[in-house]
Amino acid sequence: MQIDQLDTFLDLCETRSFNRTAERMRITQSTVSARIAALEAALGAKLFTRSRAGTDLTTEGTRFEAHARTLRHEWHQARLRIRVPDRAAHLVRLGIQNDLAAQHIGEWMADFRRAMPETAFYIEPDYSNQMCADVLTGLLDFAVMYSPKPHPDLHFSELGEVTYRMVSTTTDRRAEVDPASFIFAHFSPAFEAMHRDLTPELAGGPISVGQSATVASLIEAMGGAGYVLERTAARMVAAGRVTEVADAPVLRQPVYSAIHLRQRTSPLHRRLNRIVERRLAGR
Repeated sequence: MQIDQLDTFLDLCETRSFNRTAERMRITQSTVSARIAALEAALGAKLFTRSRAGTDLTTEGTRFEAHARTLRHEWHQARLRIRVPDRAAHLVRLGIQNDLAAQHIGEWMADFRRAMPETAFYIEPDYSNQMCADVLTGLLDFAVMYSPKPHPDLHFSELGEVTYRMVSTTTDRRAEVDPASFIFAHFSPAFEAMHRDLTPELAGGPISVGQSATVASLIEAMGGAGYVLERTAARMVAAGRVTEVADAPVLRQPVYSAIHLRQRTSPLHRRLNRIVERRLAGR
C-alpha cells in the first residue's frame, strides 16, 4: 500500500468521479484506476462500484474510509516529526489567516516561544479552506482561521473575534461614501454576507478584495473607502491618510482554531488556544 493510493482513494470518496479526481490530482484517469485497483488488491476487497449513475463506495469501501484518513494523517505526521530542527523537542506547523498574520503573528509568536521555549515553529499564512485541508492531511498541526470547514476528523474552537472599521479618503459620513470608489471586502463568506446585509448600497463596488492590507493599499493609492482591520484603520487615521466613517457599522469577524481530532486533548494545542484567546481578548 502506498500513500498516493490512499490520497487517490480519499479524493475519490469526495468526488465520486474518476475523471474529477484525475483533474484535481493532475494525473490521468487510467492512473486513478490503476491506483484504486492496486489498493483493492492489497486489501482483498472491492472499494467502489461504477455504473452509468456514477461511482459509489461499497460496504467495504465505506468501512475503509475512516482507516484511510487515519493512515494518511499518521504518514504525514511521521514525515514531519523526523524533521524537527536541532535543539528543539517539538516542531509545530502553524497556519494562520492572512489578515491575522499581518498584524498578530509577532505578538502571538513571542507568547508561544515564552510558553514553549523547547518548541520550534513553522508558520504558513494562508486562507481557511487550504488550512483545513492541510490540518486534515497532517501538513499543519494547528491553524487559526476565519471559516471552519466541517469535517469528521477536524476539531474547531472559537477563540474570539477581530474588528473591521470603514475608512475613507474623502468623508467621515456613510451617506457620502461613493459606491463607485468603494473597495468591497470579502474576508470570509460570513463577513461578506454581513457586509452586504449591513451596507447594501456599497455591495456593487467595482473592486472586491479578500485581504485587509490590500484594501488599505488600494485606498491609499486610488482613494475611496473600504473596511480594514481596526489596527490598520487607527494607523491610517493617525498618519492623516484617511478618516474613519464614524456612522458606518463596525463589522466583527469570529476567529477559530483548527486541529486534527486526534489532537483535541493535547496539552500543547490547548496552550496554543489559550494564548490566542488571551491576545484576542486584549489580555
